[in-house]
Amino acid sequence: MELSKVTLEIFSKLEQKWLSHCQTSKKTRILSIDGGGTTGIVAGAALVRLQEQIRLQTSDPNSQIADFFDIIVGTGIGALLAAMITADDGSGRPLYTATDAVNVIARRNSELYELKPTGFFRRRRRFSARSMDSVLKELFQKKEDGGTLTLKDTCKPLLIPCFDLKSSAPFVFSRADASESPSFNFDLWKVCRATSATPGLFKPFDLTSVDGKTSCTAVDGGLVMNNPTAAAVTHVLHNKRDFPSVNSVEDLLVLSLGNGNSGRKLCHEGKCSTPSVVDIVLEGVSEIVDQMLGNAFCWNRTDYVRIQAFGLGSEGTTDWEDVLKERGVVSLPFGGKQLLTETNGQRIDSFVQRLVASGKTSLPPSPCKESTVNPLADGR
Repeated sequence: MELSKVTLEIFSKLEQKWLSHCQTSKKTRILSIDGGGTTGIVAGAALVRLQEQIRLQTSDPNSQIADFFDIIVGTGIGALLAAMITADDGSGRPLYTATDAVNVIARRNSELYELKPTGFFRRRRRFSARSMDSVLKELFQKKEDGGTLTLKDTCKPLLIPCFDLKSSAPFVFSRADASESPSFNFDLWKVCRATSATPGLFKPFDLTSVDGKTSCTAVDGGLVMNNPTAAAVTHVLHNKRDFPSVNSVEDLLVLSLGNGNSGRKLCHEGKCSTPSVVDIVLEGVSEIVDQMLGNAFCWNRTDYVRIQAFGLGSEGTTDWEDVLKERGVVSLPFGGKQLLTETNGQRIDSFVQRLVASGKTSLPPSPCKESTVNPLADGR
């Protein structure tokens, strides 16, 4: 009798484990990377740790982040990271590893954000558009012929927002749209340039689609979607071509990477400068989206993980270990934050366990390698 009871308990636990595995394997996995700052130190540290843990837990030194996510989205510096780890090298594999992408941005940061003094006394801070354009064009060249990579040339679905001054509305670049029509396919370097055109630091950036039929005058996507996680969730819920099995947030597994705060005092004696207002917008948008998603996933907090470094500014911080050692913070359902006992590094490690347990993604490679393209159903 006792033996039967023990056997029943064993099989019950095995069944629960199997059902849990099945439930995880059905989830669509989203990686979102915030904009903010020019170094991307928080997101960079998280991406390197994410890649290292994926390779460690799969025992595969060639595993890439794109292998375990169904869609990657980014804004500003986060868009540059997202585009680099999803750009197709011509064989269906990412052009850059996470480590390569982070190192390239660190090494060429002074070129990407080259200061160009302007104004009567040459004291006004502005970045050189020409220098950034040159670096981005070089980063997003095709390996085989040196041609220009486009939105279609990505290993996984990619989503990048900007704000279009022509329509006075957000404009979201996506691989889904690019594969549907060349009128929504743009050069990848231009997409990254568009989402990085911060007012006051860069002039608005004009770009057109590869067929010249769609144009946009872009400024920083962070003004409306500095934390693009909500845009990614909405996209997945409505894109039935790429994600036919997703019906609600219960079908999603989300990792959202912040980029720290500005590190500056936003206002002084009740007066806010223009850069301070931009910082308020960027940080405010990110926090509101985090609060909303925290509420949406409050039934199962393990399905939504937000990595943010509140104790570190996005500028001037160079120690990645500090980012990973900082204790995690989650948004509470009715406002406020809760400090966790787990560090950011430990939270990433736990998240990777779920990724690896569910296996690699099975989405098709870049649509430019497919002979035919099916139209989208019920939106993008």
